[in-house]
Amino acid sequence: MTGRRRSFTPRPSKTRRVRAACITAVATVASGACLVAGCGVLQGDPGGSREPVTVMTFAPEETKATNMPGMMAMAKAYERWADARGGIDGHDLRVITCNEKNTPQGAALCARRAVKEGAVAVVGSYSQYGSFMAPLEAAGIPFIGGYGLSGEEFTSYLSYPVNGGQAALVAGNGRQLADSCAGVSLVRPDSINGDDLVQLLNSGLKEGGRRIPSADVLAADDATEYTAQAEQARKRAAEPTWTSSLASGARPGCVTAALGDRTETFFDSFRRLPEDGRHIRISSVIGSVGQPLVDRTGGRQGPFEGAYITSWYPDANDERWDGMHKVVTEHAFGDDRIDPADAGVQTTWIAYTVLERVIRALDSDEITPGRISHALDQGLEVTTDGLTPPLRWGYENMLGAPGYPRIVNRSVTFQVVRDGRLVAQAKDFVDVGDTLMATS
Repeated sequence: MTGRRRSFTPRPSKTRRVRAACITAVATVASGACLVAGCGVLQGDPGGSREPVTVMTFAPEETKATNMPGMMAMAKAYERWADARGGIDGHDLRVITCNEKNTPQGAALCARRAVKEGAVAVVGSYSQYGSFMAPLEAAGIPFIGGYGLSGEEFTSYLSYPVNGGQAALVAGNGRQLADSCAGVSLVRPDSINGDDLVQLLNSGLKEGGRRIPSADVLAADDATEYTAQAEQARKRAAEPTWTSSLASGARPGCVTAALGDRTETFFDSFRRLPEDGRHIRISSVIGSVGQPLVDRTGGRQGPFEGAYITSWYPDANDERWDGMHKVVTEHAFGDDRIDPADAGVQTTWIAYTVLERVIRALDSDEITPGRISHALDQGLEVTTDGLTPPLRWGYENMLGAPGYPRIVNRSVTFQVVRDGRLVAQAKDFVDVGDTLMATS
């Protein structure tokens, strides 16, 4: 039997049909059909497959007072690093930055913008004004890892601090100086807040075995020079009563200053005093004095050589910062606003580390402000690669001291300026929780 031979095309397999459907879907910009067909995210597709996560970081810049642009630059570098790795647990990270302008109005405006743009958290931000907290509370948005200046950061139920703020630093400074100084003068603002600093420092001195309180030197926090206060502080730190009442040997007198933005101004006045033979060392806390200030005032040849500094974190050369250094090198693109030795930059890195750990712990397609705060309130433990002790914000983990009940990180580090660099004076963290409670 003869007849015409029929041509025959085999039916594609199911796998080949799915692959073809995906290719067609991409070509027609209907990528959703590809997911329905079962092919998932295409190889090489940037970003994660879950809902994006929007957060805000705010700080002051281009002002006549405090400027912290490195914090926002660090946040953007973290965003690029996270998204280059496929996001955080599959979520693209979107970081909004806002200039807080160093004003209460600016802080509140940034908070309202965070609400408007759907931020699930405000992370690693800086403001000395607590006006940002009310808009965030109204919207239920958590505030993670602020710099630690405003009181609201340690009282608001939606604030999750990563350090102990200025209170821990000043109390720790007393502990640091107790073993090193014959006498101590504290130069501080002539204000109610300044009164608190005296109590904190003296509590630290007492905890360190010093029965004699510091000499209290009051100063205006907006002066342009402090010659009179510098002379008074030097004289009282080296008074004979200090050395005669202590088996001090050759220990120097110490002058420590906590004047915020004006600390640099005070020490400029101090270094201009004529020599009088007194053996005096200077001291302060991180934020008032840090590596950037040491660098621009002459490094090892400058006035801060030998200074005692109390910090929240390990010194900038510690290997525990290697992860941050790598991100800055690879994703900051030479942005000179970022100084890895700056406490604001470091706090921002730690705050974003907390954010990442929380998002991964949630393991959810959608991240909301409520889910983040609930996880933290339930006592989720967050590690920061040793840059802080493990952090938990459950009720039982909080210090509970009046004025700063939400402190969960009660630790500080002791550093000293040696050869122009801030280096560790003591290797381990020092817990100042009992010292803080003693001031209550």
